[in-house]
Amino acid sequence: MYSSTFIFGTKDLDDEFHQLDKTIAEAAKALPGYLGEEAWENRATGLFSNVYYWESLEALQALMQHPAHLQAKAAQARWLDGYHVVIAEVIRTYGNAELGHRVNVPAIHS
Repeated sequence: MYSSTFIFGTKDLDDEFHQLDKTIAEAAKALPGYLGEEAWENRATGLFSNVYYWESLEALQALMQHPAHLQAKAAQARWLDGYHVVIAEVIRTYGNAELGHRVNVPAIHS
């Protein structure tokens, strides 16, 4: 399993941004290999984070090549005050069932 974490600051987020963001989220959910996502805001720093979980790197690459993602990447300077992406292989997940049911990420034990 892999995760892709998109950390970003914002400028003015207009209707075009919100529509494109919605389109990307819908495209991700429709891709084979999509497992779930989470979103976080750090009010102290003003940064946001979207974390997507994938069965494989190929599934992640499919989203990165999606036309809406490419459009957003080309226009990101209009809306974002910087960004950072972290792609990671998930070695293990664990916890209680209450949070596990909110995100469709399987527990991995090794």
